[in-house]
Amino acid sequence: MFKIMTALTMTVMSMSLFTGCVQPDVPLHTKHTTWNQTNENDVDMSDLDGNLTESEMLMTEDGEQNKMERISFPASEYYRLARTGKGTVKGKIYLDDTYKHILGANTRLYLNPVTSYSEQWYDESYLGGHKMQKADSRLFNYLKFTASDKSGNFAFYGVPSGSYYLIGTVKCGQECGYAGEKSIRIARKVTIQGSQIIERDLTRMID
Repeated sequence: MFKIMTALTMTVMSMSLFTGCVQPDVPLHTKHTTWNQTNENDVDMSDLDGNLTESEMLMTEDGEQNKMERISFPASEYYRLARTGKGTVKGKIYLDDTYKHILGANTRLYLNPVTSYSEQWYDESYLGGHKMQKADSRLFNYLKFTASDKSGNFAFYGVPSGSYYLIGTVKCGQECGYAGEKSIRIARKVTIQGSQIIERDLTRMID
C-alpha cells in the first residue's frame, strides 16, 4: 500500500513539473492619461521647423545638413518666462482670397513665446522661407496649444503676460489653385497683459 501511495505522489509531482502553474496575464502598470492631455509625442514639432508654403515644397529633398542652423537654445530666456496667467487670445484662422475665406477647420494652433530663438525662426523661416534644422525639444515645454472648431474659431485661455507668435496651419488644395492639398503655415505676433481678452484672427492671402 505504501509503495502504491508513493508511486501516485511521484506521478502527481511529475505532472506539476511538466505542466507548471499557469496564471492569467497580469497587465503592467500603465501611465494614466486624460482625453485632452498633450505630450511631446503627440505634437508634430516640424510645425516649427519651417514655413510649409508652396516654395518650401521644392526643398523637401534637402538633408538636415542643408538646412539653416538654429542658434543655441537660450535656456536663461525661457527660464524667465511666466508660466501661468489669466489672459485670453481668441480669433478665427483662415486663408483669404478676393472672393472667399478658406477656413482652418479642426486644426492645431500654437502660442510660441517671443525669444531670440523664436525670432530666428520667424525671420529666417516664416518670412525668409529658409528650411531650418529641427527645433530643440525643450521648446515644447513653453508652447501653448489649442485647436480650432469646424468654423475655424479658436481660443487660448490662461495665457501669461507677454509676446507670442500665434501659429497655425490651413490645408488647401484645388480651391487655392494647387494641384494637390498643401499645408499653409500662418503666423503673427500678439501681445497680451494681465487678464486681457484679445481677438486676433490668424489669416493670410492665398499666394
